Amino acid sequence: MDIIQAIILAFVQGLTELLPISSSAHLFLIPWFFNWENIPESFDVALHFGTLLAIGIFFFKDWIKLIIGGFNTAIKKQKSTEGKLFWYIVLATIPGGIIGFILDKYAENLLTNVFVIGTALIIMGIILYLADKYMKATTKYEDLTLKQTFLIGLSQALAFIPGVSRSGITMTTGRLLGVDRESAAKFSFMLSAPIVLGATLYKFKDFVFDMPFVIGVLVSFVTGLLVIKFLLQYLQKGSFKVFAVYRVVLGIIVLIAATCMM
Repeated sequence: MDIIQAIILAFVQGLTELLPISSSAHLFLIPWFFNWENIPESFDVALHFGTLLAIGIFFFKDWIKLIIGGFNTAIKKQKSTEGKLFWYIVLATIPGGIIGFILDKYAENLLTNVFVIGTALIIMGIILYLADKYMKATTKYEDLTLKQTFLIGLSQALAFIPGVSRSGITMTTGRLLGVDRESAAKFSFMLSAPIVLGATLYKFKDFVFDMPFVIGVLVSFVTGLLVIKFLLQYLQKGSFKVFAVYRVVLGIIVLIAATCMM
């Protein structure tokens, strides 16, 4: 993999991982379109590590408050919104993480199936649009319940299907459960951190610390920071419609292209 490819893929990762449009689909489709070699799994995890750093830095104060609140809740029995949310994130991570780990072995075959990718992009785009358009926003981030966070966490298991998108399925589930757009996005970001961190630690031994790796982490990190800031500001007044439409259009293009290449 050369430097230019690493920069392009890292930019795409930083952009698509945090928007509800599926990074796994884009990271397959771009090499497929340009006839590049497949992305090494270790480099893919490195790109996710870059976006993990973006989440950690952007929400640094939030994470400190969550960790302190979680500690105080567990040790000192002091109840707080931050403590509640910390343990909600922990509990929400467990089912999605376990199921996702079990199903991950099937993802490799699905990842190279452009028909699965195209179909998943379209279906999730339609569901995201309908959920966002017709579900009333009744819950803010700080008011999330155990049931809501658990179901959002459980939905992460579907992210093993390329084209579904981890952020896409969690934000969609959040909207289906009445969470407002900005809060659904923020909780999706926070919820992704533990699983991406786990994947990074699990694959750490396979990392190749060369120039493409360093550039990939740096570019996905910077892009991720900008995307988080943009999306949270945009969703204060905007909707998920533009992302839903993009998913459907891209899915249709992918299916047509795949059919023509048969």
